[in-house]
Amino acid sequence: MKLTLKIWRQKNSQDKGKMVEYKLNDVSADMSFLEMLDVLNEELTLKGEDPVAFDHDCREGICGMCSLYINGKPHGPKQTTTCQLHMRSFNDGDTIYIEPWRAKAFPVVKDLAVDRGAFDRIIQAGGYISVNTGVTVDANEIPIAKEIADKAFDAATCIGCGACVAACKNASAMLFVSAKVSQFTLLPQGKAERKRRVEAMVEQMDEEGFGACTNTGACAAECPKEISLENIARLNREYLFAKLTSNNV
Repeated sequence: MKLTLKIWRQKNSQDKGKMVEYKLNDVSADMSFLEMLDVLNEELTLKGEDPVAFDHDCREGICGMCSLYINGKPHGPKQTTTCQLHMRSFNDGDTIYIEPWRAKAFPVVKDLAVDRGAFDRIIQAGGYISVNTGVTVDANEIPIAKEIADKAFDAATCIGCGACVAACKNASAMLFVSAKVSQFTLLPQGKAERKRRVEAMVEQMDEEGFGACTNTGACAAECPKEISLENIARLNREYLFAKLTSNNV
């Protein structure tokens, strides 16, 4: 395939940035999107030009690093991670627009790479269990209903890629935070800290500058792991319960 790539180039967070056009020939339909960018970078390097910076790690749809905005959609035309998107999803002669996540809380580091440290700080605020539950017990020692276990597992599949933020017109992080709150709140081990956890994580989310949720559902529609909007409803209930029963009210 022959492709025209219009890629956002930005030297650093202070640079204004602009779209730059590149031409690629002989792109295989079996390449992943990131492999296609590797080919472009090899050509740029051979020409003595600065290669395009983009985030990547596992390239197996697990780590959530491959955060690219492709033709106006997070991760591209299919509900999957960018590294799992293949060039067969495009046609010969296509023009592809490639941009970084656009959010105040995700400042551009260089080109297509953004700083998603805001997510890390939200997790540090409360996305863990610190209660001593004793020695490791048998898997079936603590009875958990299958329906509850399944919901907790589904929430835990969130990879923190940030597609929910990129898809939201308000750059809200509610789907991410709700998934991280839900995976612990649903389980007995996480209930002891449920109030402290949700208050701390929501407070940190607000401090990072993410927007408010207006329930458009764009986040769930673009999430590569299909995290449910049900988690946002659960987060709202947990936060309301925590505030109504908090000693700080």
